[in-house]
Amino acid sequence: MSLQSTTVRELHDTASDWLGLDGARVVVAGAGGIGTTCALRFLDAGARVIVVDRDERRLAELAGDPAFGGRGGRTLAADLTAHGAAAGVVADAVETLGGLDIVLHSVGINDRRPLLDFSDDEWQRIIDVNLTTLFALGQAAGRWMTEQGHGRIVALSSVSGLLAHENHGPYAASKGGINQLIRVMAREWAKDGVTVNAVAPGYVETPLTSGHLAEGGNREKLELQVPAGRLGTPDEIAGPVLFLASRQAGFITGHVLYIDGGRTLV
Repeated sequence: MSLQSTTVRELHDTASDWLGLDGARVVVAGAGGIGTTCALRFLDAGARVIVVDRDERRLAELAGDPAFGGRGGRTLAADLTAHGAAAGVVADAVETLGGLDIVLHSVGINDRRPLLDFSDDEWQRIIDVNLTTLFALGQAAGRWMTEQGHGRIVALSSVSGLLAHENHGPYAASKGGINQLIRVMAREWAKDGVTVNAVAPGYVETPLTSGHLAEGGNREKLELQVPAGRLGTPDEIAGPVLFLASRQAGFITGHVLYIDGGRTLV
């Protein structure tokens, strides 16, 4: 088949076959900008997808979107910070999908303030949402995947897990924790055919960052810190996520992949 005669549909089908995600059973935790984009790209690749979030309004909008609900995407309302919720999500997914092959943890919040301004409860909330939910969901999924002998877990980290951004204390700590937690998961479960990796985006335009970017001068300031000279898009995160979840990444585990336009180079 020549490049000239190849249609967009044929190129898409070839890419989907290369990834080997057709029929894969996927849980995406977090219906934010990156999580939703990844869910749509998994559907593009032929996967069966459940998106989990505690925001029922957001889930209803997603379910009503022809690009998601119209193609068989499912939603599940759950607060992963609640005791036992993650195990319940995995059990529901296994029952609904007939098994579980891939988990994407895309749950996260931020609060941009100096460290001295945080109360104990405010610190704990960010750690619980960003890091403890990964422990709970990863543990629940890991139990299932190690038993079946294969699986992929991908977590959303951040360049803040490496760089010392001011006014990012709890967030940076949670992302640094993610980086090390996925390494230990990867080490313990590799012998059972389960890979565990993370992607660490730089500055990406999402609902989580929209308010901050809209404040005077913030967008320009951040763009100047990125060698590529621009912010990233959710689609530019989704591609690497699908790769790490695919059959092509079967010998990659315990890695943090920085997707940042060169931000961590400077």
